[in-house]
Amino acid sequence: MSQFFVLEGVEGAGKGTVLSGLIQRFSARGTDLVVSREPGGTPMAEEIRDVLLAKRNEVVAPDTELLLMFASRAQHLSERIKPALAAGQTVLLDRFTDASYAYQGVGRGLGADKVEQLERWVQGDLRPDCVLILDLDPQVGLARIQANARATDRLDGETLEFYQRVRQGYQARAASAPDCYRVINADDSPERVLDAAWTALGEFIE
Repeated sequence: MSQFFVLEGVEGAGKGTVLSGLIQRFSARGTDLVVSREPGGTPMAEEIRDVLLAKRNEVVAPDTELLLMFASRAQHLSERIKPALAAGQTVLLDRFTDASYAYQGVGRGLGADKVEQLERWVQGDLRPDCVLILDLDPQVGLARIQANARATDRLDGETLEFYQRVRQGYQARAASAPDCYRVINADDSPERVLDAAWTALGEFIE
């Protein structure tokens, strides 16, 4: 039976590390797993990702950013996610629509209505079985990025206040539907964060 899981979180929360660990644990279980990311996941969607995240002199309008996110998502769903689920595979994504609610809806101030309209149009009734949100003080996350000298993109260059709004957006999403969201404290050792994430997913894995 197919299942659909998503990993979300603010910048510097350690999604990459947790994702790698989850892949290893799913593999050990023999799960038929499809792993992908957003924006991106298909050749066209990755081209849109490049446009979205490239550093540029012009200011990207929030509406443009949101529409590009959903353009990438529409292609990703059509070409990769829906076929995988139809084939009975388990899908694990690095970000999905909750990121649009948090980053564009709250962070950019566009509000939930615009995101909801696009979500209904692009996704229909499709929703993840579980969304894991790695929760972290954005100030700690930004310090981690600087300490690790991680390559940055356009969305990494926002203000602390922006990332604080994004965090609030994620927290509001989790509070709105506690049955399918699990908030993980990411201010801990990588091993403990991974264990907590895997334990949370264990409630949903069939």
